[in-house]
Amino acid sequence: MGGPRRRSSLCLVRGVLSILLTLAIVGLQDCGASPSCKKRCPPRSTCLNDTACRCDRGFRAFSGDIFTNPLEDCQDINECAPSMNVSCGRLADCVNTEGSYHCECISGYQLASGERKFSNKNENTCHDMNECNLEPRPCHETTHCLNFQSGYKCLCRPGWKPAPGSPNGPNNTICEDVDECTSGQHTCHNSTVCINTQGAFMCQCRQGWVPKAGSQNKEKNTVCEEISFPAWSPPSGIRSQSLSRFFQRVQDLSANFQSDKAQATIKNLITCVDELLETPGDLESLTLSERHRTATNLLSGLEVILRTLARAIPDSSFTYTSPFSTELSLVLKERKDENVTMGQSHARMMLNWAVAGTAGDSGPAVAGVFSSRSMEKLVANASLKLDPKNQIRLERIHESPVHGARLQLLSAVNSIFLSNPHTESLDYPVYFAFAHPEEIPGVRQELVCAFWKADENGVGRWNTSGCRLMGSANGSSTCVCTHLSSFAILMAHYNVQDRQLALITKVGLSLSLICLMLCILTFLLVRPIQGSRTTVHLHLCICLFLGSTIFLVGIENEGGEIGLRCRLVAGLLHYCFLAAFCWMSLEGVELYFLVVRVFQGQGPARRWLYLLGYGVPLLIVGISAAVRSEGYGRTIYCWLNPEKGFLWSFLGPVTVIILCNAVIFITTVWRLTQKFSEINPDMKKLRKARVLTITAMAQLFVLGCTWIFGLFLFDPQDWILSYTFTVLNCLQGLFLFLLHCVLNKKVREEYRKWAGLVTGNKYSEFATTTSGSSQNQTRALRPSESGM
Repeated sequence: MGGPRRRSSLCLVRGVLSILLTLAIVGLQDCGASPSCKKRCPPRSTCLNDTACRCDRGFRAFSGDIFTNPLEDCQDINECAPSMNVSCGRLADCVNTEGSYHCECISGYQLASGERKFSNKNENTCHDMNECNLEPRPCHETTHCLNFQSGYKCLCRPGWKPAPGSPNGPNNTICEDVDECTSGQHTCHNSTVCINTQGAFMCQCRQGWVPKAGSQNKEKNTVCEEISFPAWSPPSGIRSQSLSRFFQRVQDLSANFQSDKAQATIKNLITCVDELLETPGDLESLTLSERHRTATNLLSGLEVILRTLARAIPDSSFTYTSPFSTELSLVLKERKDENVTMGQSHARMMLNWAVAGTAGDSGPAVAGVFSSRSMEKLVANASLKLDPKNQIRLERIHESPVHGARLQLLSAVNSIFLSNPHTESLDYPVYFAFAHPEEIPGVRQELVCAFWKADENGVGRWNTSGCRLMGSANGSSTCVCTHLSSFAILMAHYNVQDRQLALITKVGLSLSLICLMLCILTFLLVRPIQGSRTTVHLHLCICLFLGSTIFLVGIENEGGEIGLRCRLVAGLLHYCFLAAFCWMSLEGVELYFLVVRVFQGQGPARRWLYLLGYGVPLLIVGISAAVRSEGYGRTIYCWLNPEKGFLWSFLGPVTVIILCNAVIFITTVWRLTQKFSEINPDMKKLRKARVLTITAMAQLFVLGCTWIFGLFLFDPQDWILSYTFTVLNCLQGLFLFLLHCVLNKKVREEYRKWAGLVTGNKYSEFATTTSGSSQNQTRALRPSESGM
């Protein structure tokens, strides 16, 4: 009996210890349901009363959510178990968590929102995930990532193969290139060379070969043909043995041409050109237009041949200098949008390489510079065509029409060409630097960037359209052009004046000076004509003589700078011509007193004549110089500057004098008509015709009517008015000599006496006496004619 009791006692003790141990582990727990809750509940549960506990959400005891057995505890409910009604939908798995659960897309799929978890199938937006777009890439860089439903593979691309020991498919796959050229797997035509590339191959034309029409170079189906020497025909209609021998040598080069020896052919061609230009032979006997046609033919032909043969050069660049300093520079480069600089000692060029090639040309683009000093012999004496904008600029600078230019070739003739033959208008400008001897432009000279341009007949000349000079220093000039051709730096000496007009001016003024000097001597030495009118004529001729002399020797401003000399010449011309006009006006006043007021006394006294003739112009010039002294002198001519209306300091008084003289002329003719109507009818027609004719001519030319043409000369390009004005004014001295000396009876009598003294003949006393008596009688009868 002691044994069973002892065992039951031990079990009881063990149970009590278990309860105490549980309480020790759990600790005191405040039920919180009510002040009377003294039940000690296990974790993840809540006390309901002194006897019951409730498991938290997501947990459950063996007997249920509410339990009373102190030995029970709350266990996690597996909501993802098959017996539960939880559904996550398609392409998703339920994931149980402690006290809860969530849904996740299966591997290879993801929610449209990018989130990882969701609660139920209503939130399910699972779709296939492209692992190939992940960063970092899941596959090695040598492989191709292939995505598929719920996964991906890392496969070798075409032209690649798995590296030795590497699988093909897993994410640790590593590939290597397949060399189709050495393995014989390529499909290149026998006219091409196989070139292996990463993962592929290409077929490139052999050296000296080019793609056939419709075929592209460096493709898998490229088909090529050998480069041929381009045809080159001599200019038609030109007979020259030197030119014939040259083209025969070119034909020999064409017949023996081998594409793999293109460099040697180019050198031989340049040698042929040098020998033709250095020993031109009968080329020098050709006419100017024939030489210029030959130059056009040579430049264009060389450009075509060099552009073609350059593609057969194996290297990326080629430079050659001949014994005669002819230079050729070639550059071959793949077409890219980048700036490239190339050239040699004669010329350098910078261009955007995108313009070098043509669209669709897969081969390397070519650019070349061919420079020849000997070409000067063929382009010598060529004319220059200025573009309209440059023409207007020059005429504004020189204040006069520009009639072409005399040209001096400074640099070598540089022919620029590209593999792109359409270079009339480029998308990007091209910059050039041309070497030439240091030259400082003089008066009416200018450095010009020009190019050789042929007309419809093949005759070339220099042109400046599309090119401009950016600067010149240290024996080099920089130009920018929007097209390509054969270029050179020229020194242009512009013909600002018309040569024929300048010749007429010099010859006319020289003749006028001689006549004016004869007039001055006549008025001083011939006593029978002495009087107030002779005084007017004398000083009129003196003013015109001084003005014409100063004009002839000092009108041109050779230095181009408006210095003291030029301002002094302009001031003296202003004064002399104004004084001449004032004496012209006094001529009209004298004529008025002589004819209109003949019975009312003589004309003005001499002191008034001097005061008006020399004092008025001095006053005008003094006021003009005081108001604007810088108005005297121009860049080209030492004359009045038309800016700010300063020229009207001369035109204003001239206009007033001409109008006054016109009024006097009309009044004089009208009064003469009245006076002759009162004379004997038998003498009326003869005297009226003679006096009116002579007076009209005197008034028309001597009193300044020739200057009317100058007042209406607004446009220097109006050659009719320009020539008329120049001829009439240059011959003004001649007109004065004819009117006042040759047509004057007394002067002619004196000339006869002087001629007799020189030749030894003498007048008879009877002739002299008769002449004197006749003159006295005539003077008495006609006091108004004054010896005419």
